[in-house]
Amino acid sequence: MSQGPIPSDSSSNAPGGWERGVLEKVALASLQEQRRVRRWGIFFKLLGFIYLFALLFVALGWLGRPDGISPGKHTAVVEIRGVIAADQLGSADSVTAGLKEAFKDKNTQGVVLRINSPGGSPVQAGQINDEIRRLRGKYPAIPLYAVVEDVCASGGYYVAVAADKIFVNESSIVGSIGVLMDGFGFSGAMEKLGVERRLFTAGENKGFLDPFSPVSPEQREHAQKMLSAIHAQFIKVVREGRGERLKDSPDLFSGLMWTGEKSVELGLADGLGSVEYVAREIIKAEVLVNFTPRENIAERVAKRFGAAMADALVQAGVSSTGGQLR
Repeated sequence: MSQGPIPSDSSSNAPGGWERGVLEKVALASLQEQRRVRRWGIFFKLLGFIYLFALLFVALGWLGRPDGISPGKHTAVVEIRGVIAADQLGSADSVTAGLKEAFKDKNTQGVVLRINSPGGSPVQAGQINDEIRRLRGKYPAIPLYAVVEDVCASGGYYVAVAADKIFVNESSIVGSIGVLMDGFGFSGAMEKLGVERRLFTAGENKGFLDPFSPVSPEQREHAQKMLSAIHAQFIKVVREGRGERLKDSPDLFSGLMWTGEKSVELGLADGLGSVEYVAREIIKAEVLVNFTPRENIAERVAKRFGAAMADALVQAGVSSTGGQLR
């Protein structure tokens, strides 16, 4: 009895074999596509991490202009913005650090001190003024000009007079050559409310200018003497810095402020001009390089954390003790 041909074991010949082959090819292609997408995803994630790390390094001050490297001949810019105080960006430490780097750079053709400040501590302003004079003596070939933006008053002007020349905008506010000590007195209100002030001191003047105690004539006179002494020092610095350019005016040292245009007339400033104008027309080096130290994120966080901790410790000390030594 004859036998027919033996059927092949190939799946393609089996019922539904070609469908299985197609499904395998589709599954393989899908797997390859998933792998490709995963690889591209990893690549873009790495790019994202690199970008974020670059931003972090810049924010923390780890990246920036390397010391001693600058883009050729340039005008160096150092800024004073806001209140001039020890714990502010306008502190003497910050400003003088920027000035030192600006003068030290071999490509600096001139320095512009850009000022937008209502004033602040006479001590901090005095330290900046002294450092400007020292640097001008050390680097006699490098001029320094002050350029006023919105405001250059009181301590801000104390700093500006150390410059070779002062340039302003016609609408800038300049002057306020004076000194003040302000506060509030609540002794009358406390008396009306029937509140008794209990202040214990060692030293008859330790409660000097306490807002809840009346001011004695002797303390008032002492305060006025201190203010007059600081004012006299301020006037001396202005006269030394401006010299014969100052006009004879009875209001010059009264604490008044003037527009930039009027300040030029009074000899408080030398002319109208912006930072760009001074760099281009006076220093003859249009390229600006900013040497102002920047507060990075790490410093800002540390400062806020430190302030919060100090406040917490003070509060704890006040609540656990009967008095404070200050």
